Amino acid sequence: MRKLATNRKLGRTTDIRMAMLKTLTTDLILHGKIETTEARAKEVKSIADSLIALAIKEKDNFETVEVKIVKAKLDSKGNKETELVKSKNDKEYLKVVKEETTEKRQKDMPSRLNARRKMMRKLNKVKDSKGNNIDLPSKLFNEIAPKYVGKNVGGYTRIVKAGPRRGDGAEVAILQLI
Repeated sequence: MRKLATNRKLGRTTDIRMAMLKTLTTDLILHGKIETTEARAKEVKSIADSLIALAIKEKDNFETVEVKIVKAKLDSKGNKETELVKSKNDKEYLKVVKEETTEKRQKDMPSRLNARRKMMRKLNKVKDSKGNNIDLPSKLFNEIAPKYVGKNVGGYTRIVKAGPRRGDGAEVAILQLI
């Protein structure tokens, strides 16, 4: 019977191994370069290449739509503006003044939405230093994919061997986006 290609076990149970690979892939997409053992780098390389290929395929698959947004009106100091209003039973209360605007936003087509969900399965959610969420699928679609549009399928990452690690002698490699 023919043996199918299998992933490396990396000396970990499945859940721990998948979490480790997810974290390494997230760091590679976020920073563009990671340093890890050679076996882990080879596994992350295949995951990252497939994500980038998916991003290239679905890069332009969206439409621009106008969205109506209702939000609180802000004064010059950045505080919400309020007005005094009377209720039906003659009680007064403060009501926040709302303003309505329209914005142009990208709406993903179904296949791009599916690609975004596949990416989120392989990547962790990340926050910047201010606590704001970083949208990694958008980074893949808008920043990384345009770099590799003319390139043949695969080969978006490079593994550079860095020699043995000092503590345990494990072969260390640097995985980077080309």
